[in-house]
Amino acid sequence: MTASGTGATAAPVAGTPVRVALLGCGTVGTEVVRLLTGQAADLAARVGAPVELVGVAVRRADRHRDVPAGLLTTDALGLVSRDDVDVVVEVVGGIEPTRQWLLAALRAGKSVVTANKALLAEAQGELFAAADASGADLYFEAAVAGAIPLLRPLRESLAGDRITRVMGIVNGTTNFILSAMEETGAGYQEALSEAARLGYAEADPTADVDGYDAAAKAAILASLAFHTRVTMGDVHREGISAVTPADVLAARALDRTIKLLAICERVVGEDGTESVSARVHPAMIPRSHPLAGVGGAFNAVFVEAEAAGQLMFYGQGAGGAPTASAVLGDLVAVARNRVAGGRGPRESAYADLAARPIAQASTRYHISLDVADRAGVLAAVAAVFAQHDVSIAAVRQEGRTQDASLVVVTHRAPDAALRSTVDKIAGLPFVNAVVSVMRVEGEDQ
Repeated sequence: MTASGTGATAAPVAGTPVRVALLGCGTVGTEVVRLLTGQAADLAARVGAPVELVGVAVRRADRHRDVPAGLLTTDALGLVSRDDVDVVVEVVGGIEPTRQWLLAALRAGKSVVTANKALLAEAQGELFAAADASGADLYFEAAVAGAIPLLRPLRESLAGDRITRVMGIVNGTTNFILSAMEETGAGYQEALSEAARLGYAEADPTADVDGYDAAAKAAILASLAFHTRVTMGDVHREGISAVTPADVLAARALDRTIKLLAICERVVGEDGTESVSARVHPAMIPRSHPLAGVGGAFNAVFVEAEAAGQLMFYGQGAGGAPTASAVLGDLVAVARNRVAGGRGPRESAYADLAARPIAQASTRYHISLDVADRAGVLAAVAAVFAQHDVSIAAVRQEGRTQDASLVVVTHRAPDAALRSTVDKIAGLPFVNAVVSVMRVEGEDQ
């Protein structure tokens, strides 16, 4: 017997190879090729048969000199349609024409491993239907939180439990920016520039900083957690560009920090009817919360379930090697299914819960106002909150010559009521400006 950790190479494995087609060979795809070739013997031992890369579809073949020329093609649809392909691994991204490539593969009975969060958030029902019709597998661990094993626990490990809430930091770019703003006092644009310089932000960071990336991941998380098809259109989305150094300082004064959160909840109405709330927005959370200490470009997801209680998943949420690790994990799973003649988990959407609009979501607010420093202002502001049935948890006022800063933190109330309250307050004659409005999460009240 060989001791663990000696670096011993697995013995060769005989049998019919599981043949893999790779779509895309960028940062993640290059790492997938490296792991497939460098760990071929180990992968074969884990699967029970050799895993063989038979083709790589790219946009420009001349830019991938590290890949054997005989594997390269610019015809992605032709590659997935080949008879000698068993599994298609997709790391291209985007919705079209990727959707057509994956549907062609699934309809032909080829299993699919994808990291495409945008496509899953848009067309997961269509993809699962194609997989079910042909008996193929559809795996997508790498679509959310990079290397963190998260989706499989939701799909399998917690399948016998009832998940009530999933809340997490699922975008490394925005977490890096917000962490830098807190640690250095930098403004949003300055922190974004630093993120770009270090390679944490794309040349066009819109998908990250405006919350689109996190919203797609929230749709996937909500679908798995609550056994309901949740699409991108069901997720309320706000980005971080409006977060200011003043917001960061205000959070610090209350022993809180600001994070861009993806929040998915199972909500039970007064009549007992259940629905799903999915939203992405910046929020203040107490420093005592497990997510508060997640800094830099790391991701973390906090799961609450009735039997399992509170669970935390933490790690590298992006990058070529971490994402490729998740892709290879899925590839091993579907390859094992091929060899053993089994199938992975199907779509579980039996609950078919309605999507709850943001207006009905129960939230807390931190509201900062610039007001005239005179008698009666606080009472008038409090009266507006009372008119909208929003309870005030705390008030802080600081005077300055003729004006004052007034900060109000509320108890939980419907988001619509809170928004209406803020709109009404903004129109009061003694309110110079509504400086900032920030949701507060991670607290019971």
